[in-house]
Amino acid sequence: MTGETERFPARRRRLPGRPAVLGERDFRWFFVGYATSLVGSSMAPVAVAFAVLGGGGGGTELGWVMAARILPIVLVMLFGGVVADRLGSRRVMLAADVLRCGVQGVFAVLLLTGHARLWAMVVLVAVWGLGEGVFLPSLGALVPALVRREERLPDANTLLGLARSVSTVAGPALAGVITAGYGPGAVLVIDAVTYGVGALALARLSVAPRGAAAAGEGDRGDSMLADLRDGWSAFRSRRWLWVTTVQMGLFNLLVWAPFLVLGPLTAQRELGGARAWGLVMGVYGVGAVLGGLLMLGRRPGRPLAVATVATLGWALPSASLAAGLPLGWTVAAALVAGSGAAVCGSLYESTLQRWVPAEVLARVTAFGGLGAFVLGPLGLAAAGPLADRVGVAAVLAFGAGWQLLAAAAVLAVRAVRSRGWAGEPGVDEEVVEPARSAAGAG
Repeated sequence: MTGETERFPARRRRLPGRPAVLGERDFRWFFVGYATSLVGSSMAPVAVAFAVLGGGGGGTELGWVMAARILPIVLVMLFGGVVADRLGSRRVMLAADVLRCGVQGVFAVLLLTGHARLWAMVVLVAVWGLGEGVFLPSLGALVPALVRREERLPDANTLLGLARSVSTVAGPALAGVITAGYGPGAVLVIDAVTYGVGALALARLSVAPRGAAAAGEGDRGDSMLADLRDGWSAFRSRRWLWVTTVQMGLFNLLVWAPFLVLGPLTAQRELGGARAWGLVMGVYGVGAVLGGLLMLGRRPGRPLAVATVATLGWALPSASLAAGLPLGWTVAAALVAGSGAAVCGSLYESTLQRWVPAEVLARVTAFGGLGAFVLGPLGLAAAGPLADRVGVAAVLAFGAGWQLLAAAAVLAVRAVRSRGWAGEPGVDEEVVEPARSAAGAG
């Protein structure tokens, strides 16, 4: 990254025919490959679910398969961050895409030949999850290296967020049509091909190694535990970073997980069933697309403050369901929440990449991701039993109230409220960086 004192314009500019960041060769290649692989990735869960059910499995078996994918992501994320900082993000992401391409190809062959057994599905989705676990920390660390001009970084993150949002809307719909017509194996063939496209795009990048990899530290003799300690020091020393991570972790535990579990139940009982729930989630995706479009070309002067205000919208869908409002209100709430998710994601990622040194960025990203998502499975498991004891509306209402209080508490933290695009680290941030990696600073 460029020096800490470089100005990062905090103003709104008029959009050109296309975002300027798409004129940068490396980012353009990566964007095409990543967007393509995202479509396949969002199609695959639908195919896997119907593969399990079509093979005679039920809810329990489907739960095993879903857990087999999520658990490896959580377990290897920190390892993925260390490896990415040592070897370079592009290498790690390329290996992850090749691995996932192969896994989905094998899965597709087993399904198409009628040899997919439950144990094989569990093993394959676990390896798929391993690939995702090492890919995700590398992604946040790679993006700054693809953008030559730092002021284009927010647009880069916004475009990647848009690709994710569009894929969550289009992917499941395409998967449903293809699965119905040709079976789940055909969907996984497509997914394997899209991972191959992503790998080819990564292979074409000419981006130079950054941070620890650039300094030749990938061959050093230090232990991975020492690398993790350095990453943890960099993470905990930034108050704005760990405060927002705690907010996200508790959001996933108390708000989003109960919404995902109890929302379909409420829709089934009161709103018209699966069609109504599909509409709510589809409009959430549309809101995310609109939020991403809104962010293109915009540089709020206090990005973390704006991102935190955007999280207030996440309380609305749960509040609508808890209050027993008609479907239209819940759909509108989902639209606002989806827009807020896109705004928050774009601004948070850009701030992280702006203020964390390149040599520890993948590890810091891994700690942030782990903190944000590690409590999610507990929330998913506890939402149903808790609702049986205190009622569905009470659990959802608590989540909505919690989100409002949490956003207000985060905004009260000066390090969050005052964090901007430019300037030197202030009194709210004690920068603790590993001395051995100073030579590798970007």
